[in-house]
Amino acid sequence: MSALRSLSDKERVQAFWPGPALLVGLVCLFAALPRQASSADIAAGKVSAEACAPCHGADGVSQIDNTASLAGEPDEYVQWQLVYFRSGARKSEVMGGIAQSLNNDEIRNLGAYYASLPPPKPAPVAAGDELAQRGEKLAASHRCQACHNEDFDGFRAAARLGAQREDVLLAALRDFKTGKRIGSGVASMADVVYDLNDDDMKALSHFMASRP
Repeated sequence: MSALRSLSDKERVQAFWPGPALLVGLVCLFAALPRQASSADIAAGKVSAEACAPCHGADGVSQIDNTASLAGEPDEYVQWQLVYFRSGARKSEVMGGIAQSLNNDEIRNLGAYYASLPPPKPAPVAAGDELAQRGEKLAASHRCQACHNEDFDGFRAAARLGAQREDVLLAALRDFKTGKRIGSGVASMADVVYDLNDDDMKALSHFMASRP
């Protein structure tokens, strides 16, 4: 049985909850987590995703305000967010109930399915867009690529940021800033956004949404 499937929801959340005392253990645990797409059933994930389509789009690309696009998100990112919703570690009146109805296999299948889809197209920006340029500088100075990959396409439990909806990105940054949402893994998003003001977060969101 894989490491992910052998943990209870509480253990999964505790294992990935940021904290200095757990830093070394978290690094080892992330390194040991298997890549599960090969053992997941993408076809079954597609069937399960039919219930997600009204909000997240039939192709995983959301057309609804403040609703994330899931197409092209890393497999493990989708899985962990569903686990957080299911356990109550991440709060959502809508997603909490949906995630609680999913078993581990269904979560694994959904992660593999959404990871298999082509990502959304980036939001168009004009040449010389000053807000995007400011966001690019902030992304570099705050080392976003260290976790979210060089092209901001995500890596394992770190989300794909490129071409995500701008309103979704901004809401996430604001939630991290206020402590409503806590990042997973060895990185603490609260630390990343600590010195960002709202205009900074708007610039970062604008830049990321424009990335392919």
